[in-house]
Amino acid sequence: MELSVLNIQGEDTGKKVTLNDAIFGIEPNDHAIYLDVKQYLANQRQGTHKSKERSEVSGSTRKLIRQKGGGGARRGDINSPVLVGGGRVFGPKPRDYEFKLNKKVKSLARKSALAYKVKNNAIVVVEDFAFEAPKTKEFITIAKNLKVADRKLLLVLSEKNNFVYLSARNLEKANVITVSELNTYKILDAANLVLTESSVAAIEKLFNA
Repeated sequence: MELSVLNIQGEDTGKKVTLNDAIFGIEPNDHAIYLDVKQYLANQRQGTHKSKERSEVSGSTRKLIRQKGGGGARRGDINSPVLVGGGRVFGPKPRDYEFKLNKKVKSLARKSALAYKVKNNAIVVVEDFAFEAPKTKEFITIAKNLKVADRKLLLVLSEKNNFVYLSARNLEKANVITVSELNTYKILDAANLVLTESSVAAIEKLFNA
């Protein structure tokens, strides 16, 4: 598939880039996408949740009532889980939510996400550009020129450019990453995917490595 290359004014430069069908033209695998997104979100979790059990709750350990004959449930001290203010039974404990996912599955998931963007005509290719200083207004102007300012956009650069990143950092609907940081969740989370001319070649190199 061929796409026209635009400049930062949103004008057609007359150049074309060919998207590799082995990456952008595959049949999307929804289950691979699900697993990769699930892993990404799981890895974001801190896992520091904790509730107190009966041995950790502050309170007397004196036995409140006799074992039998009271007509109610058995309970020992005031920290019993059956009493208000008592400990919690089987409450959450600190844990690690990370899990392993094969590289081939992750690669298939990213390709599938890119293929969905192609199917939805949500990919824009722009000439390589750079800022001499962080300019948020200039970044907004470029987004408007490319007609991607109204919805969440993901700009993918071939290599890190700190000024471009800082220009978009305060924008709620804009995110700037490099090809090496590309992941399934960010691709799908963005309504429009903006690729620089050099990042298209870098993506192909990444998947063929």
